[in-house]
Amino acid sequence: MATQPLGIRLEALSAVFRHERRGDVTAVDKLDLDIRPGELLTLLGASGCGKTTTLRMIAGFQPPSSGRIRFGEQDVTDLPANRRDIGFVFQNYALFPHLSVFENVAYGLRVKGIGHDEIVRRVGEGLEQVGLSGFGERMITELSGGQQQRVALARAIAIRPRVLLFDEPLSNLDAKLRVQMRGEIARLQRELAITTVYVTHDQEEAMAISHRIAIMSEGRIAQIGTAEDLYQRPVSAFVAGFLGGANLVDCTVREVGAGSAVLDVDGLRWSLETPATLSRGQRVRAVVRPEALELARDGDGLACQIESMVYLGARAEYLIRSGERCFQVVVSNPVSNRLFQSGEAVVLRLPGRNVALLAQH
Repeated sequence: MATQPLGIRLEALSAVFRHERRGDVTAVDKLDLDIRPGELLTLLGASGCGKTTTLRMIAGFQPPSSGRIRFGEQDVTDLPANRRDIGFVFQNYALFPHLSVFENVAYGLRVKGIGHDEIVRRVGEGLEQVGLSGFGERMITELSGGQQQRVALARAIAIRPRVLLFDEPLSNLDAKLRVQMRGEIARLQRELAITTVYVTHDQEEAMAISHRIAIMSEGRIAQIGTAEDLYQRPVSAFVAGFLGGANLVDCTVREVGAGSAVLDVDGLRWSLETPATLSRGQRVRAVVRPEALELARDGDGLACQIESMVYLGARAEYLIRSGERCFQVVVSNPVSNRLFQSGEAVVLRLPGRNVALLAQH
């Protein structure tokens, strides 16, 4: 394994496909992206946003229509996949069912012409790293889905790749196992310090494992940053709505102070700490996360009515209405005798800080 991790740079990378009825379809559109040495960067987005096509171009499985791909100082744009020195973990694992666990992990090493003793050492090391020591003689068909995923991971790291790529690797696992395995992937990536690109549509998964996340839409990056950056400081309504729940509240600036403002929401004066530069009379859209809102039976706030309530044990999720506005509210650790019921009149209290403001044009 390389002693120094390398960065990956995508320069104006595009992928255009010819469709029989729709003509040219752009899957990735002049994408620029710098992936830092040793980081785990996740490409996150809905189906059809271009994330998997981008990953396939990085891997060398899909040639770009235009643009360049660099691994460190090396231009690998025209280099075939088998010469890019990558490890790839597929969505369906792509294991050989007729081979043992040992032989599946050893496959890439044999292709590279590694000697027998070194293969035995590396396979044993890889299986130990993924928690499968002693499983070498088992057949793939004898393993659970989670164990198969670990074998696929061991196979990817056994060849000591410069770059590690994941394409929706946990989508075939049940919810509890997904949580366990994402922790294992994050731990192993940090331990090995391999530059890693991870593709998923699962927001929670991306937030849990990534150093940074690139949210993609229509073949472009809508915003890139840490999970906290994207969640607390979205640059658009699309990003705010895509990553976690978000209430988008249109309001008007009434007063401006040093690091603060008073907004008008349906006649309610909303005092808010904000670093944003605002002007009186300006229309803005506030991004208010559901867990930042508070509900009360009386007091100051916005008069609302409970439309629905879903009790989920650790939290209660409410949909409430104030005139034409609807809000999502999440209450953590709800006490059963204080739950609000459908049809009940309540007061909604807006937060005084940690609210992103988006300018309206």
